[in-house]
Amino acid sequence: MGPDHQTSPDTIVLIHGLWMTPLSWEHWIDRYSARGYRVLAPAWPGMDVDIEQLRADTSAIDHLGIEEIVDHYGEIIRGLDAPPIIMGHSFGGAFTEVLLDRGLGAAGVGIDAAGVKGITKLPFSELRSGFPILKNPANVHHAVPLTFEEFHYAFTNTMGEDEARPVYERYAVPGPGRVLFQGAFANFNPRTPLQVDFRKDDRAPLLLIAGGSDHTVPAVVDESMAKHYDKSKAITDYKEFPGRSHFTVGEDGWEEVADYALDWAVEHTATPTAA
Repeated sequence: MGPDHQTSPDTIVLIHGLWMTPLSWEHWIDRYSARGYRVLAPAWPGMDVDIEQLRADTSAIDHLGIEEIVDHYGEIIRGLDAPPIIMGHSFGGAFTEVLLDRGLGAAGVGIDAAGVKGITKLPFSELRSGFPILKNPANVHHAVPLTFEEFHYAFTNTMGEDEARPVYERYAVPGPGRVLFQGAFANFNPRTPLQVDFRKDDRAPLLLIAGGSDHTVPAVVDESMAKHYDKSKAITDYKEFPGRSHFTVGEDGWEEVADYALDWAVEHTATPTAA
């Protein structure tokens, strides 16, 4: 069984977010593979180890920053035979935007995408979700784990504690502090790696998906980002799923989000980039 559309890419690259690993995509990998796609879900540099090992020793990612991560994915994508569909969650969504801005990918989907430079919306829940790292400037040199209570607020706030705890135990890992500090201060850094050209007309189509109950990246952030891209002739769409948390890639109903993301990407890789 081949990909759904003959003119669409046959490869999907999935990029995980902060406090997660590629394991967070496990259901999406199976679902997309069943539809005939080659699915790649590489880890951030230094995170391609067993989760328990990563929890026990963060030395490989204590100083990891956005430049290294985006360059890592850029190298992987450039090594493919043809441009893939790129999908990213949370910071992975922001990295997807940067990769598209660099001319990579046939289409991109940012799911609960962290804000890039120029996005000034900063709801309180987003600040609270990032506080475990941002509260101490020294964390820029450390990978910081979330407690279950912090994870429950940031990722699984739509779930009861009994339902959320297995999610925490299976997926949560320490997050490199430098990544979050770079994201939080992107608007004050003229050389931030989270910079894109909102007016760029020749990038691949981009879909931004938001969860209506997301605490870590509230929907208003991605909605604002989509409006910034109005300056471009390239295709940009925005879709909000009401009542969904930041763990939208795994919470009940993830299938609807996964199918919408892929169907949109397939449809728009078959159309010209410029609207």
